[in-house]
Amino acid sequence: MIDSRYQSRIAAIHEALQIPADYALQTVLPLYGEPQELVDAGCDCFGREQRMTPATHAAWQAMQAAARADAVELQLVSAYRSVDYQVQIFRRKLDAGQTLPQILQVNAAPGHSEHHTGRAIDIGTPGSPVLEECFEQSAAFDWLRRHAGEFGFFLSFPRDNPAGISYEPWHWCYRG
Repeated sequence: MIDSRYQSRIAAIHEALQIPADYALQTVLPLYGEPQELVDAGCDCFGREQRMTPATHAAWQAMQAAARADAVELQLVSAYRSVDYQVQIFRRKLDAGQTLPQILQVNAAPGHSEHHTGRAIDIGTPGSPVLEECFEQSAAFDWLRRHAGEFGFFLSFPRDNPAGISYEPWHWCYRG
């Protein structure tokens, strides 16, 4: 349950970033709360510590092991992202000259990112650039397409998704 203080905080962030008040209606992206519990998930491919919910972590480890058994390496690119971190991403991109519409094509607004739940992970594989559409041509993506559902993971942003987020073959969310 998302409380009114959290909703007010997100509304104030959106106002400060000039995100439209009807963003949730435009994108069909719900307001996500942050999880009660996160566990350490080791380092991502950049050496940064990552966290995710316990159930997501268990499913991720099982999925990685199954892929490895099929000679496919799945690498963690990112996992849990706080609302504050999402705000930093927006500010950094705005400061670099990107427009808000450009940013919203590739990043969900603070409060609306699945990464806030601790259940979303970005996945890469050696030899493929991270967070790029060409990941869909990798053996890792092919393996995920065929097997991720067995572990409770689903591709969040396929082509032409109703949220209007750019196609992200690397972004998978654990739904159990």
